[in-house]
Amino acid sequence: MKPRHEQPGIIPYGITFSCFMLRQESFDFAWQFHEEYELALITKGTGTRYVGTTVAPYHPGDLLLLGPDLPHTFTSAADPDRPAEAAVIQFHQDFLGAGFFDLPQFYEIARLLAGASHGLLFSPAPRVARDILTALPQLDSAAAQTVRLLEVLHVLSRCRDALPITGPGYTPAPDASVRERIDKVCSHLEDVHTRHVELAEIAALVHMSPTSFSRFFSHAMGRTLTDYINQLRIDTACRLLTNSNSPVTEIAARSGFVNLSNFNRRFRELVGTSPREYRNAHLRS
Repeated sequence: MKPRHEQPGIIPYGITFSCFMLRQESFDFAWQFHEEYELALITKGTGTRYVGTTVAPYHPGDLLLLGPDLPHTFTSAADPDRPAEAAVIQFHQDFLGAGFFDLPQFYEIARLLAGASHGLLFSPAPRVARDILTALPQLDSAAAQTVRLLEVLHVLSRCRDALPITGPGYTPAPDASVRERIDKVCSHLEDVHTRHVELAEIAALVHMSPTSFSRFFSHAMGRTLTDYINQLRIDTACRLLTNSNSPVTEIAARSGFVNLSNFNRRFRELVGTSPREYRNAHLRS
């Protein structure tokens, strides 16, 4: 599967950006990238977000600002009681005219957009931004939509707790052939990470030797294959801890870990707490 050079949402006549509510029974894994900036506000459902080199859970209230050509996708399990829904805005740097954000009064917004090259996470998003983004697609005035989008960007530019999403090893917009191979590998790992995975098996997907593939993957993703698989497994464990009553030992096995002590160690490294503490914290919330 190639990463989709995603077509932005249909832009109505008389406006220079797209805004829409994306509602599906579930989000399926498929890398996407496009020339536009994207604001994606999760309004319903939980799942996993993949942005650049990172893998992490997402929850309602999360708002992501993604820069141009930043590969991303969201996945979730089909659940009739918890459909997947997001408010999505896509716009070019010059959607308000060439040089608009170079004006001195928009310095903070220009800095915000520059920081989006590796993705920015607002979790939870400021209430005013959430209210505007969920109402934006229903506004019947293009001028009102434009003013409100500019207001959202202003609010986010003043927010000091935005978190960068991708790691320092990520290089935006990799070569198309690299992107195609990485997509094939990541799509396969999404399906098989809870079982034993051999390096040779993954290398064979892209017709490379294990040694060459290890170097290729580390260079393209900014992390080793083992680290990436562990991240997938820990994310699966997080979902099981919050959505089931299964014992931690069973969750470790279902997530792909054959050794409980290794599971506990990796979980603490990546999440910052133990599996039981994580579960208890989410039960309290």
